[in-house]
Amino acid sequence: MTKTQKAEIIEVLSNEFKTAQSVIFCDYKGLTVTKLEGLRKAAKLKDAKVQVVKNTLATIALTNAELTGVELKDTNILVWGDDSITTSKIVSDFAKDNEKFVIKSAYIDRAVSDVATVEAFAKLPGREELLAMLAATWMAPITCFTIGLDALRQKREEA
Repeated sequence: MTKTQKAEIIEVLSNEFKTAQSVIFCDYKGLTVTKLEGLRKAAKLKDAKVQVVKNTLATIALTNAELTGVELKDTNILVWGDDSITTSKIVSDFAKDNEKFVIKSAYIDRAVSDVATVEAFAKLPGREELLAMLAATWMAPITCFTIGLDALRQKREEA
């Protein structure tokens, strides 16, 4: 890899990390290419990105994006996206299905986070689920009112 190629990778990753809400570091040692492709496909469906990057290049890109505090060692695959909950769910679900895939650490909302935080974010309801809960809450009074009116109508019809 030439210096210009490395500089391009660092520039692209720096720009990506500046806008990302979460960047999660995982160990993928021992996984097959097919399984990693499955992770990439799952991430792509949820508008997240996955890339294996050399530790030195990733460290420089993270520093350029003003993300410090995590030391990269051994093999790392980076997963990042604009939604912290969705990105955490992608990684957590993949780790449950593949025992060789291990979550190491993360930046969530630009703060260094541990595995427990990533797992906690993965358990939170996503945006769509929250919107459905909100709609159900708004519809509850109307639903109860119409049920009451229908019961009143039936009672008067019987009388």
